[in-house]
Amino acid sequence: MKAAVQGPDPSLVYRPDVDPEVAKDKGSFRNYRSGPLLDRVFATYKLMHAQQTVDFVRKKHAQFGAFSYKKMTVLEAVDMLDRLVDESDPDVDFPNSFHAFQTAEGIRRAHPDKGGPARHMQVAPCPQWAVVGDTFPVGCRPQASVVFCDSTFQDNPDLQDPRYSTELGMYQPHCGLENVLMSWGHDEYMYQMMKFNKFSLPQEAFYIIRFHSFYPWHTGGDYRQLCSERDLAMLPWVQEFNKFDLYTKSPELPDVNTLRPYYQGLIDKYCPGVLSW
Repeated sequence: MKAAVQGPDPSLVYRPDVDPEVAKDKGSFRNYRSGPLLDRVFATYKLMHAQQTVDFVRKKHAQFGAFSYKKMTVLEAVDMLDRLVDESDPDVDFPNSFHAFQTAEGIRRAHPDKGGPARHMQVAPCPQWAVVGDTFPVGCRPQASVVFCDSTFQDNPDLQDPRYSTELGMYQPHCGLENVLMSWGHDEYMYQMMKFNKFSLPQEAFYIIRFHSFYPWHTGGDYRQLCSERDLAMLPWVQEFNKFDLYTKSPELPDVNTLRPYYQGLIDKYCPGVLSW
């Protein structure tokens, strides 16, 4: 396999508190140049970038928008992550339920009462390329910091459509990310599910969920031509979350059973009971 890839993840620039010696280890995260999982990761992005189109994303919104697939609590949903190993992630090869708690515990230490374990959720069966991985806007030309940008979009039909193949594509300048159609995955699904179930969380939390995988924007610095002032004001919140989502990955897995009572308390406060998925 030959692929055009990025260098080390530039999100270290958002971590001025990191000790330089520690930062050397942090630079090994999001390595899309080499590693034992690279073939699996590349294959996932190749499928994603070929098939995530405007038409596909609109169909997924219609398919999932009624949230009629399943009724369950948040922790029942997290338990489903025991069966998911993220094929787009070059850093981990263990079930995503553990990383959900790793992220939440990292946030809990730095920002008490702001963490929660739900992430990478989607209930109805979908291929991984429509659940995991970095997100990007459909309906316009992919920008340079999209993972494997130069080697995975050749088969995407939207790039042969003049409506969708320019830098702005179907959007107006600075239209705001809330008006942009993002590639379909767990970010958009969870955001829409939280709105449907009326989670009592601050707007920053909804924004973080919706755009935390939009690495080309919050880390790569691209797609600024689509951003509103509100997007730029929210950007530091997404970058703050990213520190914990990315840098808490570790083969030392948490004791989930000891953590569940604490997070059940947060769930009871912000998103209690049986929810529609």
